[in-house]
Amino acid sequence: MKPRKAVVVLLDSLNRQLLGCYGGTEFATPNLDRFAKRAVKFTNHQTGSLPCMPARHDILVGAMDFLWRPWGSIELWERPITYYLRREEVVTQLFTDHPHLFEVGGENYHTDFFAWDYTRGHESDPWKTREDPSWVGTPALPAEKRYKQRDDKIGYDLSRSYFREELDFPGPKTMQASADWLAANGDHLDSFLMFVDEFDPHEPFDTPEPWANRYDPGWDKDLMIWPPYVIDGVKKGTLTEREGRHIRANYGSKLSMIDHWFGKILDQMDDDNRWSDTLFVLCTDHGHFLGEKDIWGKPRVPQYETMGHTPLMIAAPGVEACEIDALSTNVDIHATLADLFSVETEYITHGKSLLPLIYKEKTDVRGWAIGGIYGQWVQIHDGKNKYARAPVGEGFPLSMWSNRWSTMPVMAYPGLRLPNPDKRAYLDFMPGSAIPVIRQPFQEGDLLPFWSLNPPIGDNHLYITDQDPGENENRVGEPLEKEMMELLRTALTDVEAPQEQFDRLGIS
Repeated sequence: MKPRKAVVVLLDSLNRQLLGCYGGTEFATPNLDRFAKRAVKFTNHQTGSLPCMPARHDILVGAMDFLWRPWGSIELWERPITYYLRREEVVTQLFTDHPHLFEVGGENYHTDFFAWDYTRGHESDPWKTREDPSWVGTPALPAEKRYKQRDDKIGYDLSRSYFREELDFPGPKTMQASADWLAANGDHLDSFLMFVDEFDPHEPFDTPEPWANRYDPGWDKDLMIWPPYVIDGVKKGTLTEREGRHIRANYGSKLSMIDHWFGKILDQMDDDNRWSDTLFVLCTDHGHFLGEKDIWGKPRVPQYETMGHTPLMIAAPGVEACEIDALSTNVDIHATLADLFSVETEYITHGKSLLPLIYKEKTDVRGWAIGGIYGQWVQIHDGKNKYARAPVGEGFPLSMWSNRWSTMPVMAYPGLRLPNPDKRAYLDFMPGSAIPVIRQPFQEGDLLPFWSLNPPIGDNHLYITDQDPGENENRVGEPLEKEMMELLRTALTDVEAPQEQFDRLGIS
């Protein structure tokens, strides 16, 4: 019998290769490793829509949106898993410190939760307007500036001056609140979904003692907690090799700190014997480049292994720990939750339930996984081979389908603008929906949504990832490319992608 309780913990920007349970040795992750000892560990899990909010759309809504639109909120024709669970009287609780959920372009992902709890102060969250005047709190550490406000202060600097101890930092506070909710409610609810959307180890890579400089004790300059978003960062002189090691070490400190607080949730699961009646999912939206291929942050590059090959672990009552090499992707988390709680969606979704894999009823559930960023590469993975197909020509035709028109850039980026619908816009329809939607076509010279800028014309990538995990040998031009192109055509057809995607990729 399937459980009627579930916990989902999403750790943002979680690098699979740095976790001990996935072979990492650079940083300590004892509690993630502890969880892995009782979980089904997926070893071939791939991202879908990128970056942050598109990935959450995959997980909560179950439909990849990057083929139709960029970063955005939930559309009128869509329903998140929480909508269906509320109809079934399943209590849904969100804990998060993720600021993008409350900015333009992500502002309605929380609304269908029965209850939600938001911890303020992470990244660019406009929480405070001046530093703590009492100075009882910890002053912001000298650090590289990013989002400039008045007096050369940035939003995070202002917030940080109110953090008096480790438990005041957004990540620890969010995880402790989650554990406390389990203790207070776990035995009193017949059915629930607790969703923990934890922004750590996302930047800023700022930690208090004893975590600060844990992996770089010799650093004696201002802390570098804001990684650059750049390709060939060292080669171009954006940062030195030494600065790169420092930034990477600070990511490691953030990772180890949030691992510690993740352990509080595990402790509560242990104390309540919650493992006997609760499905537990540990996932992420994507990885984060920390110098691999001299790439830093999340610039627009193909979904190399660092970014696109992500951890996924699921513990289920009565299921022994094991590894599963079957292909999976983020929309499958939505399908798994729908299967767990026996709900059916009312519109087209793209996921496959992973429960048949977990309970050993099947050995695989999908033959391919696609992903990408709106207006950039469209990528397909067959479990062994990865093919990133770039647009041809000038990257057009390209349209945006949206009735909410609330996409990134967000208010924290005042120098960026969102193109508004113009006289070329017309009403169209999404697959499986009878609700008319605004379709805005773009052409060369138009103001484009942020993530679609500078499309990579003709820059195709093909790697045999099981033989070449470092993705050093691009096999474009070999016979395998034709096979992967045909598989991409099949996948786009299966998800009912718009014809313009076939045209812009040159596979019509």
